[in-house]
Amino acid sequence: QVRLVESGGGLVQAGGSLRLSCVVSGGSFSNYAMGWFRQAPGKEREFVTSITNWSGSRTDYADSVKVRFTISRDNAKNTVYLQMNSLKPEDTAFYYCAAGAIGGKSARQYVYWGQGTQVTVSS
Repeated sequence: QVRLVESGGGLVQAGGSLRLSCVVSGGSFSNYAMGWFRQAPGKEREFVTSITNWSGSRTDYADSVKVRFTISRDNAKNTVYLQMNSLKPEDTAFYYCAAGAIGGKSARQYVYWGQGTQVTVSS
């Protein structure tokens, strides 16, 4: 059974930084494309960023987070990271990591999901 566990969320002031981690167990991590999505209260879940499997040679970002956020993966640790810099109040949301064979910007491309971690950015 594949399990994803996120950590690293919290409360931060605008302009600050956080690094989220997502550890994957029970599967072959290097085979999975990984993604981060977020959902704010009253809004739909939205794509944040994704990284391809194996070497992670390709990454994609939502326009709203480009330059500020960076996704990376460490296959030796079965972990994907989301470095978030220059955080804004509008980044406040529950952040989820996801794993799938294909990846990309659509949530439908992901099979496995974590429980999420809350990120709150105060102004």
